[in-house]
Amino acid sequence: MSTKKPRSLRLVTPPANERALPPSRAAAPQPKRGAHKPRVALALAGGGPLGAIYEIGALCALDESLEGIDLTQLDHYVGVSAGGFLAAALANGMTPRELCDGFIENSDESAEVFDPSWLTVPAWGEFARRSIMMPGLVASALWRLLVERRSLISALEKLGPGLPTGVFANDDVDRRLAALFARAGRTNDFRQLKTQLTLVATNLDSGEAAPFGRPGWDHVPISKAVQASSALPGLFPPVEIDAHYYVDGALKKTMHASVALDEGMDLMLCMNPLVPFDATLPEITQVMQRGLPPEKRRIPRIVDGGLPAVLSQTFRSIIHSRMELGIKGYERAYPDTDIILFEPDHRDPELYLANTFSYAQRRHLAEHAYQQTRAMLRSRRAAFSARLARHGITLNNDVLDDPKRRLVVPTKPRSRIGQAIVSLQETMEDLGDMVTPKARRHGAA
Repeated sequence: MSTKKPRSLRLVTPPANERALPPSRAAAPQPKRGAHKPRVALALAGGGPLGAIYEIGALCALDESLEGIDLTQLDHYVGVSAGGFLAAALANGMTPRELCDGFIENSDESAEVFDPSWLTVPAWGEFARRSIMMPGLVASALWRLLVERRSLISALEKLGPGLPTGVFANDDVDRRLAALFARAGRTNDFRQLKTQLTLVATNLDSGEAAPFGRPGWDHVPISKAVQASSALPGLFPPVEIDAHYYVDGALKKTMHASVALDEGMDLMLCMNPLVPFDATLPEITQVMQRGLPPEKRRIPRIVDGGLPAVLSQTFRSIIHSRMELGIKGYERAYPDTDIILFEPDHRDPELYLANTFSYAQRRHLAEHAYQQTRAMLRSRRAAFSARLARHGITLNNDVLDDPKRRLVVPTKPRSRIGQAIVSLQETMEDLGDMVTPKARRHGAA
């Protein structure tokens, strides 16, 4: 009886005490069957601004460390939620470094800058539309309670249609990405791309996946598809497209890599930024003691963070569990495809404690993801090299082993007073984003 050897490889940031395997231990590369050029696809999962920051840092590390592959010229890009924004940008020829300049550094031209604070603008229009319905709904609820003698819970159900479907507006996603992709050499039309791009959302009424970019779905603007794919229920209102309403694509699957795998890919690169945080391992104490400020050296229990922390951990666990099942399914269904998954270390407190809406934090987290991905590549050098060699891809060891290589330019160390002032300034800016988002939006327009 024959057995199939799994072709997937999961690469996560290794523990601090794990030593890199010498290249001499790598198995001899086996050339791919056939003479055709290997077909390579990239699937990017969601995770909000934090997920996008991690993926940008990781993509920059891969772009610099891998030879024989251009991340802007792959055969298929699949994006879900925040990953959809990055997938659309890569398919449009934007390099990971350019994404870092616009999303992390904010150092490029104004049209290239994407500020996460835009996602915190209240959905005033949605609030107004729902509030108009409230007088009639309240009257109906009172009638049910006082006249029909129904229970209070039954009466309150009548108020449901008056509640907004999202707290924050996401119209800026469509508008700003449309401007970004309107620049020379780019397009907001799936049909004009030089490669295949699929952005997955979920049809709210049917619960089915909507693969924007595929035949029959490619008439929708790319920017609109990104908006729909990233419309997380509860946070953002559903997006109307062709008389249907769409929400976050992660409701159906975490990554939707099968969209590309069905086309016969030779190599499938997957990236999932959301993992549940594990503070139970003994190594976490040592990890936290290195490089973390004193206020972050002790990670409280998840329950100590209250409802937001519990919900975050729950969401992360569900997403990751479903992703693991999906990867195992891909292994069985596509045995001739090499599948490589990149994700953060479950024991990494940096990502768990991050404030993604702080400019300084975005730079720090992107640098952290960049360095951790490089460390992961070094520690798995043997297995990684053997797998990629099948597709004509090699590791640039000179780049990978360069201890001075950085993603962002380090800032000059500040004094304690300077650090306190900067921290206070960032806090005030974050509060300003939440208190006066409407004014900020008008000023940026």
